[in-house]
Amino acid sequence: MANKPTKMATLTIEGVADPIELPILSGSLGPDVIDVSKLTSQGYFTYDPGFVSTAACDSEITYIDGDQGILLHRGYPIGELAEKSDYLELCYLLLNGELPNASDKKEFVETIKNHTMVHEQLRHFFQGFRRDAHPMSIMCGVTGALSAFYHDSLDIDDAEHRKVTTHRLIAKMPTLAAMTYKHTKGHPFVYPRNDLSYAENFLHMMFATPCEEYKVSPTIAKAMDRIFLLHADHEQNASTSTVRLAGSTGANPFACIAAGIAALWGPAHGGANEAVLNMLDEIGTVDNIDKYIKKAKDKDDPFRIMGFGHRVYKNYDPRATVMQQTCREVLAELGVENNPTLQMAQRLEKIALEDEYFVSKRLYPNVDFYSGIILKAIGIPPEMFTVIFATGRTPGWIAHWNEMISAPYKIGRPRQLYKGYAQRDFVELAKR
Repeated sequence: MANKPTKMATLTIEGVADPIELPILSGSLGPDVIDVSKLTSQGYFTYDPGFVSTAACDSEITYIDGDQGILLHRGYPIGELAEKSDYLELCYLLLNGELPNASDKKEFVETIKNHTMVHEQLRHFFQGFRRDAHPMSIMCGVTGALSAFYHDSLDIDDAEHRKVTTHRLIAKMPTLAAMTYKHTKGHPFVYPRNDLSYAENFLHMMFATPCEEYKVSPTIAKAMDRIFLLHADHEQNASTSTVRLAGSTGANPFACIAAGIAALWGPAHGGANEAVLNMLDEIGTVDNIDKYIKKAKDKDDPFRIMGFGHRVYKNYDPRATVMQQTCREVLAELGVENNPTLQMAQRLEKIALEDEYFVSKRLYPNVDFYSGIILKAIGIPPEMFTVIFATGRTPGWIAHWNEMISAPYKIGRPRQLYKGYAQRDFVELAKR
């Protein structure tokens, strides 16, 4: 939480006699923050398109230093969590603030497993969606529809209700994601299995069929778990801020997560790894890469290399370091190193790490670059990539929602700089 102000900023406005004193707050990490919340009482408010210079909340969950390439969850570096932990343990950490002991983890994992089933009537919802509907449109609908089935945990002021809903959402999102995939394929749904791990269960529901046993590879399951883990939370991004904003109205948590999914659907946010595959399709072959690199360097050419650089990270994305190794493990496991698309990706990666143009602009491969390659190699179609992102991000959304709801909060109400007409007199229709 932010500390009490230890110093003040003085805002001097031309033509106004008295300066305005604004408190400066300090967090445990990161730059100091000027508190402008009382500015409206002085007749002013700030202008900050995209809220890039505005903190709308204080939080104890995730910290990012983009210049240094640092990502911490509750103080733990993402690299250590990816190496030594697993997705459900990170979920517990995000939700509870501390890593679980052995007993806590066992109980949490068992609780999640016991909530993986969805209400049988929910199956009928899928029949209302066209087979060629984008999977994210289905996920928005069925996630919001959960509130129609689980009335016993919708009191947001009840801590136990919030806890039960949290468990339900984390447990059921992989089930809904796999059902969405099966619907678009025209395949029968596969029920969850409690004898499998979180990632194994998801892969089994995705790829098993009633007529053929699906054996989950430990390497692929580990990669899937890491993809979930590396996407679990990323501070106050667009979708997380959307969840908080929706939650500030008192909306139920299922509706808030559906709002987050809708925000994530945007290609500028959750569609980056799908864009990587679309870019590789456009390039076509390894022989065309040099030509497209020249196009990317031409500021007058609209072509852009996707999956490199990051709005937040001006250094190497710490998640990409982990994902890079995972990518190599998956490709070796599947024996697809000679796949033309993957060869193009590896060639682009080499250029980005060595070419002065990319290095000088800090356009390093990011997590989306590697995750897209992994998911394609596993056999997951690009239109499902953002669904998997949403599944992994659910505990982060819920943790932020719960953090806000658990303390005094205000309904979100951004201001605007109005530039329309001043007051005008109405003219009757016959005189216009």
